[in-house]
Amino acid sequence: MHNRRSFLKNSGAFALGSLFIPGMARASFFGKAATHDVGLQLFTLFGSIDKDVPGTLKQIAEIGYKEIESAFSMKGGYYGLKPREFAALAKDSGLKWVSHHVLGAPFKMPPGGIRMPGADTTKRVTMPNMGHMNNLKDDYQAIIDQAAEGGIEYLVCASIPLSTADEIKQAVPILTTAGEAAKKSGITLCYHNHVHEFANVEGMVPYDVLLSQISPDILRFELDLGWATVAGADPVALFNKNPGRFPLWHVKDISPDTKQPVEVGKGMVDFKRIFPSAATAGMKHFFVEQDGAPKPMENIKASFIDITTKILA
Repeated sequence: MHNRRSFLKNSGAFALGSLFIPGMARASFFGKAATHDVGLQLFTLFGSIDKDVPGTLKQIAEIGYKEIESAFSMKGGYYGLKPREFAALAKDSGLKWVSHHVLGAPFKMPPGGIRMPGADTTKRVTMPNMGHMNNLKDDYQAIIDQAAEGGIEYLVCASIPLSTADEIKQAVPILTTAGEAAKKSGITLCYHNHVHEFANVEGMVPYDVLLSQISPDILRFELDLGWATVAGADPVALFNKNPGRFPLWHVKDISPDTKQPVEVGKGMVDFKRIFPSAATAGMKHFFVEQDGAPKPMENIKASFIDITTKILA
């Protein structure tokens, strides 16, 4: 068996075969023993998944993805379902539901809507009045109880206000309290970055504050490799300085021209340099994400092929 695997790997057939042989759609980090299934952040399908949740999950699994991370849905809840219902649907589709994104503080729609990353940088999205949206500041226990009901391992704070010194200081106790409560339920709270976390805000760098002022037992991180790269942060340096703190990654590529997300392998992120540091980072799961994907199913298929045959082969 060992000789056969060595032959397949050396001939290049192992990586290609993983696309077509059931149960082999796994990434191996340059011959190292650790393997991880390829995951997808469902925000990549924002605006389309709500139209057909079962059908969309089936298509995701057929491409070869094995794990998913959920996010905000226009239908509310977990794509219009309760946690246990969505978990059962994911399992029936051949997918493992690993984590879920939540807000860190109450959401306020800015005037004119939200600019969505993607090919059309002028596009803005407005949402109907959906009433109160649960967030970690006001509803952390309800969020954690729902996550426990769904059986997921991780909750991820998708964002929290960090644009002033006061907001940074307020974020620390919010995330600490939520992280402590999550831990009691056997769930790990992580923080997901965009670009602004790495900027200097009144003499503080928000990302450094969260790393240094909240215990690793309480808060870990989901490093978005694309936005970190845009911000000028070095993922490998972050992993070396804070080993074991990054159990989740977003595998996001960025156009060097527009600085917007593109299919994996078509942008500026040096994944081949980053992935050998997976063990140092403590990475357990990674999720492909392309915010504002113009043709979501085509885009995630292209990203899957690139990541399994070129980046991680």
